[in-house]
Amino acid sequence: MGNPLMITGHTRLAAVLASPISHSLSPLIHNTAFELLGIDAVYLAFDITADQLEEAFAAVKLFNLLGCNLSMPNKLRGFELVDEHSLEAKLIGSINTVVQKNGCLTGYNTDGIGFINNLKAEGVEVARKKIIVFGAGGAGLAIIVQAALEGAEELIVVTRDSNKIKSLVNKLREIQGSTACTLKRISLADSEKVFEAMSDSDILINTTSVGMEGNNVKEFLPNYDALHDRTIVVDIVYQPLETPLLSAARNKGCRTINGVGMLIHQAAVAFNLWTGKEMPINKVKEVLEFQGKC
Repeated sequence: MGNPLMITGHTRLAAVLASPISHSLSPLIHNTAFELLGIDAVYLAFDITADQLEEAFAAVKLFNLLGCNLSMPNKLRGFELVDEHSLEAKLIGSINTVVQKNGCLTGYNTDGIGFINNLKAEGVEVARKKIIVFGAGGAGLAIIVQAALEGAEELIVVTRDSNKIKSLVNKLREIQGSTACTLKRISLADSEKVFEAMSDSDILINTTSVGMEGNNVKEFLPNYDALHDRTIVVDIVYQPLETPLLSAARNKGCRTINGVGMLIHQAAVAFNLWTGKEMPINKVKEVLEFQGKC
């Protein structure tokens, strides 16, 4: 490790704004990286809801933060509040990272590239693959966009029925028009179509909060029998490390990947945006493993 953390008159601050937030590993990840690289900065977690975000952003400017991360439920509201957007954020329509410079807040979305970078680190490529994605919220849509850009052959997006379906379908058409990927949306309630899509997929991705500690919904897949041992099953939830989905998939002989790697890789992109330096990912992961976090 680098020099022990010492707060000085020059220490900069970064933060994660979300609710709930006590489970977050982001402070451990970023503070470890700051210490390893000898950067005079600290990273804290604040329990902030969407209706508090405008005031929080004013504080980000007032206190001259490096920036902040956003998690549920703030990614869409954050997109509306920042001063500028990166290109990928505009396409996705949500942000998870904010860079503050001279009072200007620029929103980025590092979820998609962080997810893909983690799969690559695990030896998994999405190019020419058939992928089924559960959920199309902030992180889900970012992953969908990035997978399409990376050359996925087909993306089947499974969501619950809601008044947001029309806008989602339009967004999927927009993504399809900008890539060579075929995108379709099916309803979670259509169990036959979901089963068929699961059976035909190379990669299954859960981008919802189902399975997270504190979430009372235990099941969301209509039939685990659709899983087969050729399917790679990925859950972006990282607490617990093995969700009900990953447990069922492992019992079916599937290769499984939890959400810790994505968290580290998306954090690395944000870290670079704030500091201009590369996060020492392998060393950060060693610290998390030592503490039993991954």
